[in-house]
Amino acid sequence: MAASAACSFFLDAELLAEQGMSAMDACALCDKPLARDSDVFMYRGDTPYCSEVCRQEEMQLDAVCARQAARRLQRFSAETESHRGQRQSRKVSVAS
Repeated sequence: MAASAACSFFLDAELLAEQGMSAMDACALCDKPLARDSDVFMYRGDTPYCSEVCRQEEMQLDAVCARQAARRLQRFSAETESHRGQRQSRKVSVAS
């Protein structure tokens, strides 16, 4: 999910650029227009947010996505190790 959220943001930025609009014209989370005379809160380099609340929410979403990705990787590693152990036990029983 992290990848899809990040990819969708960059995709949106590319689409905006193609339409002649700047990617810095709207909040990356809520899509609220950013005024030229107001504060812009940045995260991940050049990603703009209209408020600290939107930026914090995005940071929390990123943290959740990172934890989910780590759990998927951990499960995948455990499954791979389990399959490797099963293959080893089959080799031993066939060789006997």
